[in-house]
Parts: sequence; structure tokens; C-alpha cells
Amino acid sequence: MQYAKPRLLCRINWGQRLASLSDVKADGSVEDMSKHVTISLDAMGGDHGPKVVVPGAAIALERRPDSRFVMFGDEALVRPLLDQHPKLKAVTTFHHTDVAVKMDDKPSQALRAGRYKSSMWKAIDATKTGEASVTVSAGNTGALMAMSKFCLKSMAHIERPAIAAIWPTVRGESVVLDVGATIGADAAHLYDLAIMGAAMAQIVFDLKRPTVGLLNVGVEEIKGLDAVKEAGRMLREANLPHLDYRGFVEGDDLGKGTVDVVVTEGFTGNIALKTAEGTAKQIAEYLRAAMGRSLMSRIGYLFAKGAFAALKEKMDPRKVNGGVFLGLDGVVIKSHGGTDAIGFASAVELGYEMARYDLMAKVREMIDAAPAPAAPAASPAETD
Repeated sequence: MQYAKPRLLCRINWGQRLASLSDVKADGSVEDMSKHVTISLDAMGGDHGPKVVVPGAAIALERRPDSRFVMFGDEALVRPLLDQHPKLKAVTTFHHTDVAVKMDDKPSQALRAGRYKSSMWKAIDATKTGEASVTVSAGNTGALMAMSKFCLKSMAHIERPAIAAIWPTVRGESVVLDVGATIGADAAHLYDLAIMGAAMAQIVFDLKRPTVGLLNVGVEEIKGLDAVKEAGRMLREANLPHLDYRGFVEGDDLGKGTVDVVVTEGFTGNIALKTAEGTAKQIAEYLRAAMGRSLMSRIGYLFAKGAFAALKEKMDPRKVNGGVFLGLDGVVIKSHGGTDAIGFASAVELGYEMARYDLMAKVREMIDAAPAPAAPAASPAETD
């Protein structure tokens, strides 16, 4: 069976990078890339469960043939679908679970009902125990974050995790975080987000020193919340070796791709994400209505059909599906719950990339290299 071409991140040719089956580590040593990447899947997660997860994994396997899978779910529902994909079945270890977390379960309910025994928990636990290198789930976001925090725990020196998303821009793609893990942030948390986001950008975009900006209401240093201004001072004075801090960025810079990494707290980031998704759908509806308005517009559409196809491809949210939970002691990818098999395959591929190029080691390396933030200078009143 032939599938659509894989999502290619605009700043790196993954096919070329994987072709040599080896890669150079930060210390100059060569890493053997022929080793399989094992991905743990919550087969029951999302609006459509295994009907999307199984064919999505099959698509991802076609694109990343060195993938292996550990899958958790209801055997009666999953086995018949696996039988339809013999290549996937041959590289998948399946575990039956009786419990599935519902999409409308509150995090506390999910933990009480699904801790230790649900497909979501067991998929996360497989990453904790080392059976897999990364977990992918399309399930309830709040429940997935709560279970991930409870099972994997936070990384050392990271107080709160974040969700990082790949954001399409006019110049390629950027990493945006946090897009909904936590509400509110102090300066130290924003500082940590910048480091973790830069680590992810190094892997995804193959950049040695990604550019980083703090989302703000203006680019001037006097504008914005105190926490944002303080985080800016901390990043500026730290002059971190693995990231290039470019100051404040505004909302329109998200689409421009002004920087490689945009940092904000979860409340603002989630609103920005949902606004962008809604705007993309709105523009698509405007174009669809305009193209069918008259005979001349329909004829014009025929001449510009190729351009509209390219626009549709660029704006397809399935191509950038998948949010990375950063700050946990393990890699978890959250797929959109309502996506289809192509979208879920994108989330699986993102997880593959995070595991193949060792996101955890990169984050730890950058955290260890980052100096402790300098305290703000004392005011004249405080020195008297």
C-alpha cells in the first residue's frame, strides 16, 4: 500500500540524515543509527481509538522502517486491525488492557480509574521501564499530562512541564511552548522553557544555536508583565551557549517565523494555538466560498488549482500534529484527539525523531550547561 509523502521539516532533510545510518554526537563520536526505535502507543486514545492509531502507526512504519512498536489496548478491537497490516503486526508487541481513559475524564478521575491498568498508563510506563523510548497518545490531554507527571516524574531542576508544538511559519517551522500544560509562569519557569525549547529545536531543525524569543505585548524592554521582563533579563545576561536570545516577539511573529523558538506560558500559548487553528479554517472557508461564487471564479480556480493545492498542503494541520511534553523524565507525545491516520502518523514520526536524536540527553546537557540565573540588581533603596 502506498501512502502520502511524509512530513519533511523544512530546515532539515530527514531522509538524507537517516540514510547514512550513523550520526555524529556532540562529543564528536559516531552513533550507530541502525538501532531500532521502539515507540509505545496508547491504542485506545483519541476520538477514534484503534481505528486511527493502528493505520497511523502503519503509515509511520512505512516512513520510518526502523521503528518498532509496543501497543496497549482492547485486544478485541485492536487485533483485527493489526491483522490488516501484516508489516506493522510483525514489529509490534501487543498488550491487552481492560481500561481506557475517556476523552471527557477529569485528570483526577483518570488517575483513580486508570492508574496502573489503563492503556494510557501502561503506554507511559513502557517508556519509564525502558521497554520503549517514547510514548504517543491521542488521549485526553489533562489525563495524559497528569499520568505522565505521576509516572515519569519531572526532570531534575524542572519544576513544571510544558507542551511544545511545531508551528508552521512563512519561513519554515518554529517551536512554540508552552501551549497548554500549565497556567501562569514566573521568570524562572520561562527561563527553563527557553532552554528546553532550544533543545527541541536543535533536534528537530538541526540547529547548533537556535534563536529564542519571549512572547510579549511589544518588543520594547519596558513593556509586558514583570515575569516576562525578568525572564528576558535573565536570558540576556546568561548568554547561554546553546541558544541565541533575541528579545521579545509579538503575536504576528509567530506566523513570520522571526525566531526558531517562541516562549510563553500555557494560558497565552493555548489561546494562540487555538486562534491560529481557527484562522486557518476560516481562510479555507473564505477561499472555498469565493471559488464557487461565479462561473469566472470557477474557471480561475482551474488555472490556479496547483497553487491552491500547495496552499492546502501548507495549511494542513495533520502535517504538524503532535505536542511534546517537555520537562518530564521521559518523552511523551500528545496527538490531537480528533486527527486521522495521517495526522497520527505525524505524531508518531515526531516521537521517533525525539527518541532517535535523544531529546532527553540534549535537554539535560543544556540545563547542566546553563548557569544559575543572576539575581536582579538591588534598587538604591535596598542598598541603603
